[in-house]
Amino acid sequence: MYNKFLVDNIIKNALIEDMNYGDITTDTLINKNSRGRAIIVAKEEGVVAGVDVAKEVFRLIDETISFEALKEDGDTVKVGEKIAKIEGSANSLLKAERLALNFLQRMSGIATKARQYADAVEEFNVKVVDTRKTTPGLRILEKYAVRTGGCYNHRYNLSDAVLIKDNHIKAVGGVKEAVEKAKTDIPHTMKIEIEVENIQQLQEALDAGADIIMLDNMDIETMKKSVALTKKKALLEASGNMTLDRVKEVAASGVDIISVGELTHFIKSMDISMNIE
Repeated sequence: MYNKFLVDNIIKNALIEDMNYGDITTDTLINKNSRGRAIIVAKEEGVVAGVDVAKEVFRLIDETISFEALKEDGDTVKVGEKIAKIEGSANSLLKAERLALNFLQRMSGIATKARQYADAVEEFNVKVVDTRKTTPGLRILEKYAVRTGGCYNHRYNLSDAVLIKDNHIKAVGGVKEAVEKAKTDIPHTMKIEIEVENIQQLQEALDAGADIIMLDNMDIETMKKSVALTKKKALLEASGNMTLDRVKEVAASGVDIISVGELTHFIKSMDISMNIE
């Protein structure tokens, strides 16, 4: 699941952004005492994520609104299927509509893409994970949507774990130096991951005792050589230019993890609408 307190803050900030001085159109046209009913419906096939987030948008706008979820996060929907029924103040329904749909559409688009990746590698003992290429301020929701679709999360932020990238290595002076320096300065409970670009760097990372080694933009044959050389002494993560067309072949190389920026970075929101009845 996710931290509800953090999500409520995200929603509140989004509401302030969307109507810091109210909704002049709705407040002018719609009587506050008028009642309305609406349905949220899928306009394309996909995996639903963010139903409870959408519900929370309506609740924060108006606690008296009735929100009945007809689908749960992780459900697959077809065109025309109803996701939720809502009833209450017509004024409140219209104020909450766009923001609730924004969250639901974005998260469902991510969950749908994650399901495609999970299905593509289901025959292999490998995890497809996301990256930090998320929308600023929405990471907790986007990473939740990744899990809803069947994939996994990488670190949440820079405080979670050591991940030594190419520019860190250049700044410190080498793979060995970077791993050894990290070991002296971090808690014993924290793991060290380092990015390598070739077999020589891989061997240096293994000799230095890295826990996880990221194979950056390697071709399939080099990945296979890396797997054979590592012999399970460290987890191997394949990264860089990962696509649905390529991910199955990468999984077959024997790596343990495949990180995919596309899961949250290049996402088409799912087409979902709310119709007033």
